[in-house]
Amino acid sequence: MTTTSHHRVVIVGGGTAGISVAARLAGKVDSIAVIEPSDKHYYQPLWTLVGGGCAKRETSMRSEASVMPKEATWIRDAATEFDPENNAVMTAGGKTIGYDVLIVCPGIQLDWDRIPGVSDTLGRDGVSSNYAYDLAPKTWEFIQNTRSGTAVFTMPSGPIKCGGAPQKIAYLACDYWRQQGVLGDIDVHLVVPTPRIFGVKVFADALDEVIAEYGINLHTEAELESVDVAGRKATFMPMNEGGANFTLPYDVMHVVPHQSAPDWIKSSPLSTDQPTGYVEVDKHTHQHVRYPNIFSLGDAGSTPNSKTGAAVRKQAPVVTANVLRQLEGKDPTERYEGYSSCPLTTSRSKMLLAEFDYTAEPAPSIPIIDTTRPRRDMWYLKKYGLPFLYWNLMLKGRA
Repeated sequence: MTTTSHHRVVIVGGGTAGISVAARLAGKVDSIAVIEPSDKHYYQPLWTLVGGGCAKRETSMRSEASVMPKEATWIRDAATEFDPENNAVMTAGGKTIGYDVLIVCPGIQLDWDRIPGVSDTLGRDGVSSNYAYDLAPKTWEFIQNTRSGTAVFTMPSGPIKCGGAPQKIAYLACDYWRQQGVLGDIDVHLVVPTPRIFGVKVFADALDEVIAEYGINLHTEAELESVDVAGRKATFMPMNEGGANFTLPYDVMHVVPHQSAPDWIKSSPLSTDQPTGYVEVDKHTHQHVRYPNIFSLGDAGSTPNSKTGAAVRKQAPVVTANVLRQLEGKDPTERYEGYSSCPLTTSRSKMLLAEFDYTAEPAPSIPIIDTTRPRRDMWYLKKYGLPFLYWNLMLKGRA
């Protein structure tokens, strides 16, 4: 096999995880390559605020070149295949790139077509999603245009990026409608596949109060099965045995797609056997369970944490340290304990910060103040503090 190029470390994916690790490795490894086809880099957590009318989508985008560490070689191509036996990655452009250590973090795939009817109506007739840069402004447009009728907010089963996003937009919409004096004329439904609105009790209790305050109809243990575009009706299926399907009309609906590893990852030797197909790694060290010189972090990894940028912020230093040890021929010793956080916007001026780890217990990182309740200062953290942290510190390997 002839390689087009060879690097000490090859990183597949130039998103949050890939750039964060590349920045941390810069200056410590003499040859780093990042395989990333896109010329744009997005701060996706801001899309919730875009859909809620609290931010402009353009502020969530910068050029990929502006975030790429100068010490890294940017291979502007798409990875398509792994050959772990020969330490190589193949690309859509016909390159074969060799590595000593491979880090896999291509992000997550949005499986829109898994719900019949959704793809036919996205961005039209009141149906949108904050999970796409082009659609988030449509969400805000539809929310503004709704003065009465039925509003539906959905969440799929299975791991998704930013598990709180499906409910955050419901609260932002309700707060806007309340400010406009029309909330009482809108029948709001929030449908989640889980037994409660959140998996950690203290946060679920606080969010139950928010839901009650807005008068939202909460449906648990159900998910969107199909959309009747012509009839403007959504059918939901139960997640538990003995449950029944039900149908809701909608005037506005925010849909969150099922998500999984990219298809080419699923069919690769690095994948798990699960339908989601994530890269199979040790949940603490991020080292592949079969190939010791391969690591994965971020949304495409099999670690059972909530898939958020906050998780990546804690994973990146662990992966960096363990990659450096691998290059030295040593076993990984740094451990990730499953930390993640979800900044839950409960109104257009308040937020609670849900922080937790593999124990499914709160794991607060901010001393003194109680972030388990909606707070105005946490709103400023969401809108201004976290984006600053992302662009200026996290992507530069400093946080």
